[in-house]
Amino acid sequence: MSLYLRRIAIDGFRKFREPMAIEGLTDGLNIVIEPNETGKSTVLEALRAAFFVRHGTKNQLAQSFAPYGEAVGPEIQVSFDADGAPWTVTKRFLRGASIEVTGPQGKAQGEEAEARLHALLGSVRDTSQKGDAGTYGALGLLWVAQTEALAVTGPGQIVRDTVRSTLEAEVGSIMGGPAYARVRSRIDEQYGRYWSPTGQKRGRQNEARERVEQAEAAARDAAERLAGLERTFSELESARSRLKIVHREIADDTDVQARKDLTASLETARAAAQILATRRAEHEAISAKTRNLEDLVDRHRKATDERTSAELALEAARSRRAEVREGLATAQQRLADARSALEAARTSRQEARRALSAGEELLRASRRRSAVSAARARHAELVDLERLQVEAAALTATLIPAKAMEAIEANERLVAEARAALAAGATRIALVGDADGISIDGEPMTLGERTLSGETRLRFGNAELIITPPAGAASAEGALSSALERQKSALGELGLASLEEARSRNDTARDAVAELRTIAARISAVTPADDVIGLAAGPDALKLFIAEMNDESETVEADIPDITLLTARLEDADTALARAEGSQEGAVEALRRVEQEDAPLAGAEAGATSTLANANNQIETIESRPEFPTLTADVARAREQTAEAAVKLEDATRDATAHDPAAITRRIETIDARLKAAGEARAKLEMDVARLEGTIESEGGKGLADREAGAREEAEAARAALQRITEEADTLKLLRDTLDEARDETSAKFVGPVAKRAKRHIERLLPGCDLSFSEDLTLEAIVRGGISEGCGDLSRGTQEQLAVLTRIAFADMLLEQGRPVSLILDDPLVYADDARLDLMVEILIEAAERMQVVILTCRDRAFRHVPGNRVSMVSSG
Repeated sequence: MSLYLRRIAIDGFRKFREPMAIEGLTDGLNIVIEPNETGKSTVLEALRAAFFVRHGTKNQLAQSFAPYGEAVGPEIQVSFDADGAPWTVTKRFLRGASIEVTGPQGKAQGEEAEARLHALLGSVRDTSQKGDAGTYGALGLLWVAQTEALAVTGPGQIVRDTVRSTLEAEVGSIMGGPAYARVRSRIDEQYGRYWSPTGQKRGRQNEARERVEQAEAAARDAAERLAGLERTFSELESARSRLKIVHREIADDTDVQARKDLTASLETARAAAQILATRRAEHEAISAKTRNLEDLVDRHRKATDERTSAELALEAARSRRAEVREGLATAQQRLADARSALEAARTSRQEARRALSAGEELLRASRRRSAVSAARARHAELVDLERLQVEAAALTATLIPAKAMEAIEANERLVAEARAALAAGATRIALVGDADGISIDGEPMTLGERTLSGETRLRFGNAELIITPPAGAASAEGALSSALERQKSALGELGLASLEEARSRNDTARDAVAELRTIAARISAVTPADDVIGLAAGPDALKLFIAEMNDESETVEADIPDITLLTARLEDADTALARAEGSQEGAVEALRRVEQEDAPLAGAEAGATSTLANANNQIETIESRPEFPTLTADVARAREQTAEAAVKLEDATRDATAHDPAAITRRIETIDARLKAAGEARAKLEMDVARLEGTIESEGGKGLADREAGAREEAEAARAALQRITEEADTLKLLRDTLDEARDETSAKFVGPVAKRAKRHIERLLPGCDLSFSEDLTLEAIVRGGISEGCGDLSRGTQEQLAVLTRIAFADMLLEQGRPVSLILDDPLVYADDARLDLMVEILIEAAERMQVVILTCRDRAFRHVPGNRVSMVSSG
């Protein structure tokens, strides 16, 4: 059976923060064309969640359903038809999680609703964190997300079992059918007591192992406690021996006397250190004074040298600038002359441009007057043509509608037929000679012929002649009268007297229609666009222009100057201006070069002046200091004092080194630490002896040897039980694996029918190819020209096309089994060329005749021509 989606409504699911719905899905091909980032892939994820993800789960997949940063309950509602009956599923996740399924059996909620869905769709409960399409049954294979169609993958276990059941009759095997399922279920029941679905030990094996572990742990504990008691006796004896040694160490007074000697030496060392600090401070003070005096001498010498250099540099800079000043004045004069010439050239150019503009304006005015005159002439012609157009339009309005004309001609034929019938059935009489005394139906009869259609009485004196025409003559006369009345009414409605007049009117109206076309062409010809006066094409533009136009005919036409001569004068003025600008630029460049030559000289002069002033200031400042007159003698005396302080510092350093307070302090601390450690060791050993004596007293009477023997026997019994259960588990596992191997061998028999069905579709894409399927029904390779090509070696486009075609083949086989089938493709055929795209679309259209096909795509150009039901994603808020 096919599954037909009818309506999809989504609220608060990933990017759909507001309600959205897709409605109007039909049985065949449905196409949803929307731009990127509108949520087409999210729609498919929402469908999978509604059908296959348990409503109460809070795993990683369910957490991803909520829009980013929002704490809401994502909700999906899907209406669909399955097995000819309408169904509705409404599912909500996370906050207020719920499910409601409505079908032929009524409403169901909670776990019962989940069970109904699984039973209807042939799926099983998904326990994975990210969604396992293999548990979704047929729809897990046929609802193809964006990236899933790019690789040729095999169907899941549920689909493989269904296909095998479909093909059992063809291959003559029951390894995939109910009999195999019964045997396998019994083995699986026993297998499940020993092994997990993934082959991990569990159940009875784990229980036996836990018993062994507990027994071995108890045996180890008993053995350790017994060994611990024995170790306690040895540790007690050892602790008592160490305690005697510590007591002897504490009683020895060698360290006490050594500490007294070190304390006396420490006082001597501290005095030497104080003298060393004093000598070091004296040496630092006299050294700083010497450095300051030497620095003052050095700065005075440097300032004197700098003054001499600055005086020489200033003299050289002033001499060079005197040479450059003459060239600078010349360059400035040339620039002034060039600017005057440029101003004159600009004035001449402006006058030439004004003269040319005035001439061009006169020329434009002349052309406009000519254009206006021509427009007025065309307007007059347009008025005449529009009058003729109105007259022709009035004539065209008299055209008799075709139906009315057909009715008049039909009535005329009826009149002729009635007259013919009357002439054939009526009696004709003729009176010649003298008509005196003869009457007809009580009226005097005249000479001539007469047609009689009813009973007529002729009287000749006292005699009466009764004439009775045939019976049909009266009806013929009635038919003629009716036809004449009908024709008169039809002609009267149109204001016509006869059929000939109607035909003449229609001929005149048709001629007027042709005349209208001719007049329209003439109007178009006399109303062209005119750029000179800014006139657009068309009669309306011409009439508007004439209506708004000022009276330009009175403008006096002036003489038009020679535009060519004025243009040449302007060009000459432009040339003169360019030359003047070039001359000015040359003068500016020459002045810039001279200024560039003068700038560094001016900088050098200013720098030398500043340096000279700074040097003079420094010399004046140094020489004004009070110690400057005796500076040389002070420096010599300071150097002698520095040498004397250095000798004293060296002596103090030598004395302080002989008595190191830090070393003496460290030795004292070592003796103290040793005494402290001995005391702590004594206290710890005393504590250990008391603890060990208490342990021996408490553990000695508990029968630890008997406990250890009993625990060892229990461990041996547990290991024997574990070995027996392990053998049973391995036997069941071997039996199950043997069944699987037998089933795999049988599975190879199903490959042929599957390949045959798939080839029916794939050969249209790759003519002449053979298919190679694996035992799990995955398309592995195609064979073309005797060469096998793995699917992974094919182009991305071919892989994608093969993936779609194999899914269609499996869908057909699932339809044979009566499974719910629906094909959804998210952005399919993105790598297909034009020819293959057309072929694949044709195959999808054919598949839509057997099942519902939904295409989600952003490629409007690729699918706009495809016949199908087009639906949109619309906000339902």
